[in-house]
Amino acid sequence: MSDPTLELTEALMRRASVTPDDADCQSIMARRLANLGFHIEHLRFGEVDNLWARKGDSGPVLVFAGHTDVVPTGPVDRWHSDPFAPEIRDGHLYGRGAADMKASLAAFITATEAFLKDHPDHKGSIAYLITSDEEGPAHDGTVKVIETLAARNEKIDFCIVGEPTSSQQFGDMIKNGRRGSLSGHLIVHGVQGHIAYPHLAKNPIHSLAPALAELTVTEWDKGNAYFPPTTWQVSNMHSGTGATNVIPGTVEVLFNFRFSTENTADTLKAKLESILDKHGVEHEISWSLSGEPYLTGQGELVNSIQAAIQEETGITPELSTTGGTSDGRFIAKFCPQVVEFGPLNATIHKLNECVAVADLPKLAGVYRRVLEKLVA
Repeated sequence: MSDPTLELTEALMRRASVTPDDADCQSIMARRLANLGFHIEHLRFGEVDNLWARKGDSGPVLVFAGHTDVVPTGPVDRWHSDPFAPEIRDGHLYGRGAADMKASLAAFITATEAFLKDHPDHKGSIAYLITSDEEGPAHDGTVKVIETLAARNEKIDFCIVGEPTSSQQFGDMIKNGRRGSLSGHLIVHGVQGHIAYPHLAKNPIHSLAPALAELTVTEWDKGNAYFPPTTWQVSNMHSGTGATNVIPGTVEVLFNFRFSTENTADTLKAKLESILDKHGVEHEISWSLSGEPYLTGQGELVNSIQAAIQEETGITPELSTTGGTSDGRFIAKFCPQVVEFGPLNATIHKLNECVAVADLPKLAGVYRRVLEKLVA
């Protein structure tokens, strides 16, 4: 007998929903939810499709959040099978979006169906916040839906984001927060000139070098019980004309902070600027804050999902704030308790992305158990 979570995962994976194209994935989900009595709203902003679906008009409100969009496949000829024709091999379901995050979307639905069959008169409300703009700019997706809900004075008490969080085995890790992400574009100014006449020029690379050395060894903070220390990394550096006999006039550096709750964007900006100023670096910087750090401590939601995973798998999950950003950063500004939980993340964004078939019913089982603990 086929597993309903597997069947729905495959149906969603057949849709080539590369950001921002939803490719009707949300319509598939909406039809299933409408059959369960959910009120369906399709919210489109720009080129982005979003789904807000809710059943119930009282609290507490438990939201399942996720994204239907996937990253591009990369070279299709290097996949072992068509990335949008899901295929099972050696106990794994292969295809783009298998782990990130169509398995979680399917498990949300089948868990809700099973829960409502046993608890038709449950308390509170169950809702879905689904976007097709998580893997891209994230300007017209979850953030816009949250703004819409806030304007209507709707409340969310608990939110589970279906990001793939498991590390070595299914159920071993929950994300109960994420680090902030702050990027900078630094331009250091010098004076272009002939390399044989350095006294008539000013090399911006040489001007930057002492400050860059200090920045690479600076301890921004020590982290805390939930977050690792803040890190600073250069991602790109460009200078010069391509000629070997020209001192460049500028050097451009792209960098990023991944930061803990021990810092804010403003404190990091100030500290970096002070180091540049100390070394007399003539510069300009433009900044981009992708998200502030957020944290959900021990409480009803964390305790419920930890217990659900333990009951379903026998594993005690670790709480972690590692990894990249997610749409949880937008939801956390509106909802006091946000966690992320999903399948193994070892193959996400890679060629031959996959999820273990045996993990799919367990994933739905965890989500169903959380529903039973919080809104039964």
